[in-house]
Amino acid sequence: MADAYRGEVSPGGPPDVRDTGPMTITKISVGPMDNNAYFLRCAGSGEVLLIDAANEPDRLLGVLGDDRLSRIVTTHQHFDHWQALPEVVAATGAPVFAHPADAGELPVTVSGPLEDGDTVRVGDCTLSVIHLIGHTPGSIALLYQGPDRPHLFTGDSLFPGGVGNTFGSKENFATLIDDVEHKLFDRLPDETWVYPGHGKDTTIGTERPQLPEWRARGW
Repeated sequence: MADAYRGEVSPGGPPDVRDTGPMTITKISVGPMDNNAYFLRCAGSGEVLLIDAANEPDRLLGVLGDDRLSRIVTTHQHFDHWQALPEVVAATGAPVFAHPADAGELPVTVSGPLEDGDTVRVGDCTLSVIHLIGHTPGSIALLYQGPDRPHLFTGDSLFPGGVGNTFGSKENFATLIDDVEHKLFDRLPDETWVYPGHGKDTTIGTERPQLPEWRARGW
């Protein structure tokens, strides 16, 4: 059967689900800022990882259902990516993981630091942590090497059409575009699927030709 997943979700609408075999990826958008949250379920163990408890805790917990939430990863410190953290942690007891440079801005205690090159396990599945400096000091992406293709969860560091907002800082833009180019585009094949923190998905191959244009425009 062809993969029907497109990653096109909207606040209040249904999630979109992709079955990679070892792992099921569920994408849901929460309001009011059209934030994406991602549930990663290991088929073998039933364990679940949540990337960004952004908002609408009741909706997130409804999507989780009776599954066990083994941990929550927060991609960066901006409030729209963690507004549901206190409620989801209270309901599930799941530990929270984030990069140390952003962990102090979160409204809950961070149980484990995630540095560049670390791994995060979800049952039988493993994700690699990629530190991308610029949108915030501690922004991270998570890479899952699926049997079908690599799957990359980029938070607000990479979107269709450009890198994340660096708020007019030339220095932050330089570090972010360098990290995105060298840690993502130089290492990952074109078929890598990109799941951003807001809006539609993309692929590394779709975005690769635009890198010179992004550098030239400076945002």
